[in-house]
Amino acid sequence: MRISKEELSNLIKNKLHKAGLQEDHAELTADVLTFADERGIHSHGAMRVEYYAERIAKGGINTNPDFKFEKTGPCTGVFHGDGGSGHVAAKLAMDEAIAMAKENGVAIVGVRDISHSGAISYFTQQAAKENVLGFSVCQSDPMVVPFGGAEPYYGTNPIAFAAPGNDGESFNLDMATTVQAWGKILHARSKNEQIPDTWAVDKNGEPTTDPFSVNALLPISGPKGYGLAMMVDVLSGILLGLPFGNKVSSMYENLSEYRKLGQLHIVINPQFFTGLTEFKNDISQSMNDLNQIKPAPGFSKVLYPGQNNDVVIEEYSKNGIEIVDDIMEYLKSDVVHNNQYDHKGAFAK
Repeated sequence: MRISKEELSNLIKNKLHKAGLQEDHAELTADVLTFADERGIHSHGAMRVEYYAERIAKGGINTNPDFKFEKTGPCTGVFHGDGGSGHVAAKLAMDEAIAMAKENGVAIVGVRDISHSGAISYFTQQAAKENVLGFSVCQSDPMVVPFGGAEPYYGTNPIAFAAPGNDGESFNLDMATTVQAWGKILHARSKNEQIPDTWAVDKNGEPTTDPFSVNALLPISGPKGYGLAMMVDVLSGILLGLPFGNKVSSMYENLSEYRKLGQLHIVINPQFFTGLTEFKNDISQSMNDLNQIKPAPGFSKVLYPGQNNDVVIEEYSKNGIEIVDDIMEYLKSDVVHNNQYDHKGAFAK
């Protein structure tokens, strides 16, 4: 089913507000989710709404958080999320980081005690729109086997980075430290589709193509992805004095409890280094250079990171965002949630 960006955002906002989220928090959360769907990142878009609504309704997300920003140095600070919406807390924390970086050149802001914050490239692109570089990492559920291991320890632990170019262009990287994010497994389940056998393993540690048999995900490039996952956990967990590794709370268990997740934003102001104009010119030049590289067999063009999302945005802006029928039916219904989540988000059927 196709739907406009505006209508989708409004449906999501209304559903989250009905579940109990403050209207302004529901609106911002809906903006983050729509941001993902309009880029074709459906694993972090509307398909998450019923889960959020269930956690909100059960008290697992604080609907009246006492947000506080604690400035700990000229370029450092901690944003206290008080169990509130991760989308809202991460956005407000990035606002603080951007302001510090504009004044002092760099900023590092930790975000403590939050719920899931969605597609974290939303926050790095927030920085790029303000002509600064944004880097963000965050914790996730323990659902990834370490290299050489047969049981999960780390989460998908994503990394996002954005750098501004000219005319609104930007280089955007958003990646899990796994071959695929857990949301891709959920998306495959929602469409009853098989997955590649390189994504995940079953309860015996064997590769599987059945999304309903997945017990854990695989890190990208073996030991390299494993090392990146640990780095992210150090920066967004241990550095902030939060639970780490397999002590991180599950997204789909104990929905009545706050998750106490961590996230870290790093912002760099190019004006304090090479200069903004030269920096943006060079970013745009490098992206143009990549587009001009001779494509390999089977490819029509070399794209720079994030450019594939721009292609989807253009198509969806013309024809509407594609949303699975079951999800659209839920968004348009009077139902808030159906108590449908077991551990790791399998749909109870």
